Amino acid sequence: MRQVFIVSAGGPEKLQVREAPDPVPKGRELRVRVRASGINFADILARQGLYPDAPKLPAVVGYEVSGVVDAAGPDAGESWIGREVMALTRFGGYADTVIVPAHQVFDKPASLTHEQTAAIPVNYLTAWQLMVVMGSLSKDDTVLIHNAGGGVGLAAIDVARHIGARSIGTASTGKHAFLKARGLDEAIDYTRGDWMPELMRLTQNRGAELILDPLGGSHWKKSVKALRHTGRLGMFGISTATESKLPGPLRLLSVGLGLPLFNPVTLMNQNRSVFGVNVGHLWHEPDKIRVWGDVILKGVTDGWVRPHVDKTFALEQAGEAQAYIEARKNTGKVVLVP
Repeated sequence: MRQVFIVSAGGPEKLQVREAPDPVPKGRELRVRVRASGINFADILARQGLYPDAPKLPAVVGYEVSGVVDAAGPDAGESWIGREVMALTRFGGYADTVIVPAHQVFDKPASLTHEQTAAIPVNYLTAWQLMVVMGSLSKDDTVLIHNAGGGVGLAAIDVARHIGARSIGTASTGKHAFLKARGLDEAIDYTRGDWMPELMRLTQNRGAELILDPLGGSHWKKSVKALRHTGRLGMFGISTATESKLPGPLRLLSVGLGLPLFNPVTLMNQNRSVFGVNVGHLWHEPDKIRVWGDVILKGVTDGWVRPHVDKTFALEQAGEAQAYIEARKNTGKVVLVP
């Protein structure tokens, strides 16, 4: 098997392909020959030494794959062998072969390519948890989607369209036409100044009922102020940490110093709420993930789940792929193909 290792914390050059013997599944494990692996921003933070959940370096990261099962542990069942699947991986996804527990594996939608399928698990599960499970989005609501051109952003547009809610997204101007064609109702160019006045203009100075914010730090302070009364702020990332000029883990210090202090009394008086989402901390809740995943896969059949792959890279180009995302060049998912 071939795997992409983060050999030490640093830039994209710290990603290296190494070979190892093929693993053998045990118990209820399955071995999947990977056809496509999804890349997420958490992988980039791990490479920079900024992701506390990452395994000790050197390590192989990656949360999601699509491929074909070619071996099953003695308790998993032979019926899995030969099936095309998508799987959630607790790291190890940057590889041409992975071992995963059977309860983290779903049948691949027949209508999708492996690349498209690898764009589903993290992005759509995150969007569903943010907007439906915890965000209580309804058709009468307005949702503000920060980084609307990213993988979670596009998934959020699909969920908003499915629910019938009004969607507003922040993205650079070059992405606006594509996002509106995907179903985004209004686009705001965050690169041209403060997005808040435009949001207030679009909402008659009331704000949004739900805001999805993957940026972190002081940006969360601004987002909570942009909530309408009864509004909810869903926080699911700290991507601004990569923009700091401080070395190594000190980048997290600058983010931490800018974090908002949410006062429960103030939240009560303003009828606002804040919550956090990290699908990577739900490995102990496989039943919930199974329910959400089944809804999303049915959405593929029904036509409202439309994973979009911006670009594919070979395993050997993993560093280039991550640099492409860091430069905010992608609109949608970037995947690795062995």
